Amino acid sequence: MNVVAISDTHAPRRWRACPPRVAEHLRGADVILHAGDVCVPFVLDELAAYAPVHVVKGNNDGPDVVAPETLELTLGGLRVGMIHDSGPAKGRLARMRRRFPEAELVVFGHSHIPLDEEGGGLRIFNPGSPTDRRRQPRGTLGLLTIEEGVLVRAEIVPVTP
Repeated sequence: MNVVAISDTHAPRRWRACPPRVAEHLRGADVILHAGDVCVPFVLDELAAYAPVHVVKGNNDGPDVVAPETLELTLGGLRVGMIHDSGPAKGRLARMRRRFPEAELVVFGHSHIPLDEEGGGLRIFNPGSPTDRRRQPRGTLGLLTIEEGVLVRAEIVPVTP
């Protein structure tokens, strides 16, 4: 299963339409995970044209973005948790383990800082933002590959020059 993880698109200020470099990766997706700060619902409609979308509400999402604060799902046999804001970096792995005790992977956003870290049987993954890089050198998204319930690839991919 090919999963595209994305977060913090901040439309329409930062995302007026799906950027071509993002679309290249979406074309091969079986599912898309958006970790919040969609800001306006048309982004979810755009993403859904490529693959089914799972989304959590971000701190900048208004009432017109219908999404839960957290989400737990199973993708290709892998137990996945999603949340927008995972809190401070210190203690994050332990905090996400407590929040999602059954998860093998937690996808989050908020900081716009890409992160792929694991420990204690949990992998936490922030794809960064494809459109609002803030202090990062490039906009990014995440590519995840799941085979028979195992996360066999997690990659942060730059999508801006």
